[in-house]
Amino acid sequence: MNTLNRRQFGTLALAFAPRRLRGATSVDKILSDGIASRKIPAVSAMVATRDKTLYSGAFGTRDSSGAPVTPQSIFSIASMTKAIATTAALQLVERGKVELEAPASNYLPQLANLDVCEGFDTNGKPVLRPAKTPVTLKHLLTHTSGFCYDIWDGGMFQYVSRTKGQPAGAKPGPLMFEPGTRWQYGQGIDWAGRVVEKVSGKSLEDYLQAEICGPLEMPDTSYILPAAKFDRLVTGYVRQKDGTLKQDERKLPTPPKAFNGGGGLYSTTGDYVRFMQAILNKGQGVNKARILKPETVALMEANQIGNLTAGKMKSYQPTSRDVDMQPGAVEKWTLGFLMNPTPYAGGRSAGSLAWAGFYNTYYWIDPKKSLCAVIMMQFLPFVDEQAVGLLNDFERAVYA
Repeated sequence: MNTLNRRQFGTLALAFAPRRLRGATSVDKILSDGIASRKIPAVSAMVATRDKTLYSGAFGTRDSSGAPVTPQSIFSIASMTKAIATTAALQLVERGKVELEAPASNYLPQLANLDVCEGFDTNGKPVLRPAKTPVTLKHLLTHTSGFCYDIWDGGMFQYVSRTKGQPAGAKPGPLMFEPGTRWQYGQGIDWAGRVVEKVSGKSLEDYLQAEICGPLEMPDTSYILPAAKFDRLVTGYVRQKDGTLKQDERKLPTPPKAFNGGGGLYSTTGDYVRFMQAILNKGQGVNKARILKPETVALMEANQIGNLTAGKMKSYQPTSRDVDMQPGAVEKWTLGFLMNPTPYAGGRSAGSLAWAGFYNTYYWIDPKKSLCAVIMMQFLPFVDEQAVGLLNDFERAVYA
């Protein structure tokens, strides 16, 4: 990896009005010094209110060529896709095309009569039983369906390991618990994305472009990265045991054959801020395009999982560390976001909305302070200690 230029393309974006985040110079220094000391190749970050961009900075290099990262650089945002796909599903709820509490099998027949895995017998064979509760769209959107990722759920990890990932007959799944009884991060929003496709008659890519990315003027957010934008794509890395980062092969991503609600989008900090501003503005973008009703955004800001706890995830694979965004605190899941009922020390207010992407991209939306922020890096493992350290430093600098 080339030596990082600590001041490469740090910039201040003054969209809509020449307003500057107080302490912007210190935020620049936090980011530029941070990637140098933490051995992170690149970072791009942005902070905004409901209608103004307060700060935009980008530091480091796109790859080993030394090409600088800029605020227009494109990142793979992985699970930051989930909030956008959730928005798509909620648009269909608003339009009366789907119901949150109805069985999802009304729209996707393959989700009827699912099985729950209760464990494994002495031969290691999964013990399955019929689910008692139909999976609903709300279950899918709140990670309470029982569809789990094997990377963060012990039962699913065992199931995939012992069955080599083969499904239980022709059925999806199996579920790892009875729907509605647990929160466990998983593939529910992938299935919600398929509901959007089935009901709308469009691919998820076409739907998002027509109903969210296009109206909000997010031109660089897509599942497909065209060759004309390849120079702006930031290459991924993997941290090695000795702490160094090994660069992935740099090549134009092949267009996907299918589009998933749970991940797969490419985006920029500027594009994602426009989406977050629409949430801050109760469903209306800074350009006055409305994507959701205020009452729907209110559901996206409220706890939707009752007494369950969200956000705590033990990792079963080396591509992720254990996940605990606010150690010692109880967090909730809304329709679309992780929500912290208690404030972060020196940072976001209680009731803020947040999540992240697998390659260490993070964001939060603070309705009480009318503030949103995003920080994008591009390497594994997820929640790498140095990535989380830079996120925390950035957040404290923003609120300072």
